[in-house]
Amino acid sequence: MKLHFFTVNDIEDYRKSYRFSTEGKKLIKESKARTKEDFDQEFFYHYIKNLLKVPEGIYESRIWGETGFPGLRLDFNFGLRLDIPEGNFRVKVSDFDTGQICFDKCISGGRLLSVEQYFIRWQVEVFLDEQKIFSHVLNFEGQPVTITFSTCPLLGDLLAFLPYLREFKKNHRCKLSICLNDKFAELVAQLYPDIPQIDKVNFQTYATYYPIMLQSPFPSVPVDTRQIPMNRIGGMLWGIDYLPPKAVFEPTAPPVTDEPYVCISVQASMNRKAWLYPGGWDVVIDYLKNLGYRVFCIDLNSEQTNDDLTIRKPEGAEDFTGNHPLLERANMLYHAEFFIGLGSGLTWVADAVGCPVVMICGFSQDWSEFYTPYRVANRKVCNGCFNDPRVSFVLEKCPFHKNTPRELECQKKISPRMVIDNIERLIVDKNLTPPALA
Repeated sequence: MKLHFFTVNDIEDYRKSYRFSTEGKKLIKESKARTKEDFDQEFFYHYIKNLLKVPEGIYESRIWGETGFPGLRLDFNFGLRLDIPEGNFRVKVSDFDTGQICFDKCISGGRLLSVEQYFIRWQVEVFLDEQKIFSHVLNFEGQPVTITFSTCPLLGDLLAFLPYLREFKKNHRCKLSICLNDKFAELVAQLYPDIPQIDKVNFQTYATYYPIMLQSPFPSVPVDTRQIPMNRIGGMLWGIDYLPPKAVFEPTAPPVTDEPYVCISVQASMNRKAWLYPGGWDVVIDYLKNLGYRVFCIDLNSEQTNDDLTIRKPEGAEDFTGNHPLLERANMLYHAEFFIGLGSGLTWVADAVGCPVVMICGFSQDWSEFYTPYRVANRKVCNGCFNDPRVSFVLEKCPFHKNTPRELECQKKISPRMVIDNIERLIVDKNLTPPALA
């Protein structure tokens, strides 16, 4: 089956970006394409397939949506997919909302696929011998739609997406289901019991989406995710231009102790995101214990090494590390007085269950994650490169000052005093009474 990729964005914008992609650099060396157009087709085939890690055979899997014309079938299970039989056909694809024409060519045989994978209200028109034989505008009402998070392995990314599920289902009146990694399923079911979960994607649905937060200008996202808050990216992917309300978490277990406690997390997916002020955690933990709080470290590991850095559980914190179910972590955080963490997944869990958050995070801008009035960052040193479109903080540790005395100063130059100031303000704002002051 011959595949025909088309793009909504100007193809020249993508061509300028090939050099930033690992796949693009490799393919440029290996490709035998003789024209730019042939290379475009080859690139999109490999890039999207490898990036989204979609089920094998998705490009060639059967399209079940019938059009009433033999051999002409349509669905939206991997962007737009249209099977076209042999003949004198012309296909016109446009964005119904903007009127922008994305594809208008004669085509005989094969499958037409959109490069863009996010929500676009597609309008498809098919002509045979210049007579219109089919027209369809994307409409989810009453249709089975799946959102699969198989391409979203990070906890924070997932929790940033989730509030949009109910809005999507409500706005489109569709039969929405979600496909999740098993480790997330229990927590998500507690937050969103009204959204059915499925074990694997069934391409007999009307549409399937593969959300991903990608720091690049490539077509899985409509904008570079470095330039908008993480909790707005789901709206960009699914056509929702407002911030939806978060789910209300109902705990499933009592507190682990009757004594007031604070949870902390000192690790993130990459140690470059850790708080790197020497002895900083020890100072803060001593302060909390002097207030009478028990301090529980709830990281996955008691010790983690990457980025040429080793981050260990602080000695003064009680050891609640380990591979515990996320719902158990959520219950602990729900009953905690507050949480102190980084720009990491457990910080998003704390926010999702309504636990006040002190976020120690200088590598991103203040607007990058969810809003907390207790965010701690030193803006007097190099900072915020996570959101700088000129570089990739994810791909390159400290892109501006690596291997210099200023390396990771955004996380090293946050003092314990700055953290304690925010804790004190939180205690006042939330009308908390530390045990030692009761």
